[in-house]
Amino acid sequence: MNQTTVTYFIIKGISDVPQLQAPIFIVVLLLYLMTLGSNMTILHLVCQDPHLHTPMYFFLGNLSILDMSYATVTSHRVLVNFISGHNSVSYVSYIVQFYIFVSLTTNELLILTAMSYDRYVAICNPLCYHMTMSHTVCILLAIFCWVLSFLESLPFPVLVAQYTCYKSNIINHFFCDVIPLLKLTCSDTTMFYILVFSESLFMIIAPFMLTFISYVFIITAILRIQSSSGRRKAFYTCSSHLTVVILLYVSITCQYVRPSAKDSLDDNKMMSLFNTAVVPLLNPLIYSLKNKDVKSALRRKLITSKTLL
Repeated sequence: MNQTTVTYFIIKGISDVPQLQAPIFIVVLLLYLMTLGSNMTILHLVCQDPHLHTPMYFFLGNLSILDMSYATVTSHRVLVNFISGHNSVSYVSYIVQFYIFVSLTTNELLILTAMSYDRYVAICNPLCYHMTMSHTVCILLAIFCWVLSFLESLPFPVLVAQYTCYKSNIINHFFCDVIPLLKLTCSDTTMFYILVFSESLFMIIAPFMLTFISYVFIITAILRIQSSSGRRKAFYTCSSHLTVVILLYVSITCQYVRPSAKDSLDDNKMMSLFNTAVVPLLNPLIYSLKNKDVKSALRRKLITSKTLL
């Protein structure tokens, strides 16, 4: 009863209160522009400054590209809906955007895992660092992360695309996420949750365990350093990456790993807004505020710009 085959969805947005639409649009737009500006600055510095042509900053550049893409895929729906006045999206577009969103999230976990391996080699095997983390190895590792993330995520949209019968076509969210979609479908979602469980072993658990093991070896190696200044310097090189890793895994856990009894779509929207609009902005800020090399590169860039002017 009351089931229908839909060809498009209506995205309710962050809030359906008319008086809040303009303030929400301004906040999301500012966060989006700040995310683009900060990540483009990091990417520009990594590409242009010779001092940042190292494996660590190569992966940081990839992370900046991911953050900009991640913010664009999620925030653009709020901005487009407000400007156009239309909050509908076709069924195909919804599935495609959901697929890109999952792929980018998976890729970010893999890139952070690659960065943790880079820090492991730099601290635990410094003599072999330049040979182990050569330019070719870094490029191949980055390509592997990008290709694997999009291949690993492919079963999700393929399976969701088979769900054509829904109780309603009104999505209580502000971007094309799968949680509100599953709450509306009339189809049996057992296979989807089995897929989520199996894929999470490769997409979330495996990267987390590899990162965790890397930091166990890193911390052990740091504690073996005799001088306190040496320990501080070694830990300082990992602090930015470790902060970003903790932030990402905590935000993903808070959003998706919660008891179903407490799983409110309105609460989920607020957590999603933090993950998609705030976290991509915090990543470059963390690296720029906590990293001497990035701050030095930015200072040199500003001095060069003033000289040219």
